[in-house]
Amino acid sequence: RKVLSWKLSNTLDTHFCLEALDEALQRYGKPQIFNSDQGCQFTSDVFTGKLKESGIKISMDGKGRWVDNVMIERLWRSLKYEEVYLKAYDSIREAEREIGNYFVFYNEERIHQSLEKQTPDEVYHATQKFAA
Repeated sequence: RKVLSWKLSNTLDTHFCLEALDEALQRYGKPQIFNSDQGCQFTSDVFTGKLKESGIKISMDGKGRWVDNVMIERLWRSLKYEEVYLKAYDSIREAEREIGNYFVFYNEERIHQSLEKQTPDEVYHATQKFAA
């Protein structure tokens, strides 16, 4: 559940998704699998090519089937109801800053019932100890 990297854009351009992917790969290494919905950014030849080139398996939900991607859908719901819908940002820069602050809170402070009342950071770091 840990948010490894994110970018904000007001377009459906693939470039910002590639930036977030590159940042996550640099900071955390290569995952075994990348799961996403079938958004045009994630199905683009450039994005899927980057995943294949990196040796990452691609998993996409069924078209229009939110239940296949329930973890990310839950994250978006939390972001919207706990941050975005509560504020009227004056600029894209402010939105980016405040959403960034929310993701720090989400990773480091927000406990999750499904994680046995731990934060995403706590679970991530505990699993990394076992992987080493």
